[in-house]
Amino acid sequence: MTVEQIYTGCLAEAAYYIESNGEAAIIDPLREVQPYIDRAKKDNAKIKYVFETHFHADFVSGHVDLAAKTGAQIVFGPTVMETGFDALIGEDGQEFKIGDVTIRLIHTPGHTMESSCFLLIDENGKEHGLFTGDTLFIGDVGRPDLAQKVIAELTQEKLASHLFDSLRNKIMPLSDDLIVYPAHGAGSACGKNMSTETTDTLGNQKKFNYALRPDMTKEEFVKEVLTGLTPPPGYFPQNVLMNIQGYEQFDEVMAKGKKALSPREFELVANETRAMMLDARDAKAFAEGFVPNSINIGIDGSFASWVGTLVKDVKQEILIIAEPGREEEVITRLSRVGFDNALGFLEGGLDSWKAAGKEVDTIASISVETLAEKMQQGPVNLLDVRRKSEFDSEHVVDAVNVPLDYINENMAEVDKDKTWYVNCRSGYRSMVFVSLLRARGYNNLVDINGGFLAIKESGAFNITDYVCPTTML
Repeated sequence: MTVEQIYTGCLAEAAYYIESNGEAAIIDPLREVQPYIDRAKKDNAKIKYVFETHFHADFVSGHVDLAAKTGAQIVFGPTVMETGFDALIGEDGQEFKIGDVTIRLIHTPGHTMESSCFLLIDENGKEHGLFTGDTLFIGDVGRPDLAQKVIAELTQEKLASHLFDSLRNKIMPLSDDLIVYPAHGAGSACGKNMSTETTDTLGNQKKFNYALRPDMTKEEFVKEVLTGLTPPPGYFPQNVLMNIQGYEQFDEVMAKGKKALSPREFELVANETRAMMLDARDAKAFAEGFVPNSINIGIDGSFASWVGTLVKDVKQEILIIAEPGREEEVITRLSRVGFDNALGFLEGGLDSWKAAGKEVDTIASISVETLAEKMQQGPVNLLDVRRKSEFDSEHVVDAVNVPLDYINENMAEVDKDKTWYVNCRSGYRSMVFVSLLRARGYNNLVDINGGFLAIKESGAFNITDYVCPTTML
């Protein structure tokens, strides 16, 4: 028996490959399925099942394409949702054979109503591991407020109540030596307190996971699991629907997006469509020169999740600007969150644009030393675009917090007529922020090199420390 976790850091997502005696299963595959097919070929195995723990919100799963290419059977847990493709809707306790091992479906509603875990029983009949999807993470549990974005009557309180019952009645009675294989790790928006570890024993989780405290009442659980949840990214409901209804084949998405456009063609398509020009290069390279009105979201960060958070419609047409040779990577990572309408890329990257004599814009960027000198000369307007929790923890005194996550809703807080010096943690998000507003006519934004990390390291700024609020009696 082989069990392999296939972890994708930019989405903090774990898919799983299970093989026994020439048969294989994939759990929660990503959109591009060829790596799973190649992995099975390495073992001379046939992929028999594609198990989905639930209808994912944070990414588009590869179940439809993987089934089409391999003949594998797609399996979901009990659900009333009608899928746009052939799928086996399993029953609680139903078992599936893969070679000499058995997979048992355990229905665990709460994160969503169809959420299910898959218990792996080895060839000797021993329960080996539990693939928990978004029901149980390492250090956390799945947030119970996402399904209500698709089905309104499923309130987060109802779902949290279901989740409590699932954990107590279905998961906690299982053996302590079971290995927990979750669908996500730290950095995912599907939970709030996930560990950087991506597996653990169930026994350890019973000791250290706040949601599995044995003396916890349902009311306490509901309160704790709902406390501190921030609104989910806007693309989540759209990804859920794609996972239920189906989607365009990945190979077709790639073929369309890989269309190389000369500078003239690129400009023509940009002018004739409502396509967004997405520049996926490094923030520093972008600041030094970019196609006017293009947006910078660097491929070497949490690219897909930031695109999904900031671009409201997954059907948005996109024109790609990237370092030559990385265009396919950009298209792949866009498709993982449902952005299938890349129209092509700028052939030769920005160098070809410059060589064609096209206009190039730049972003002003200063060092923390220069910023400190300016602040000694008089007040400056500091804009911190980190998440509120980061800002509350520590920030430069008198800085204004306008989190990048909610810039579309809070843009009016930024006065166009003022010069703003913008920081995030390290410089990735601040350049995204500045580029977004620059494309909308904000011309007085200056990026701070190195972000808050450089600001703090310099020792030249007055930094606040978090003070826990007290209640006046």
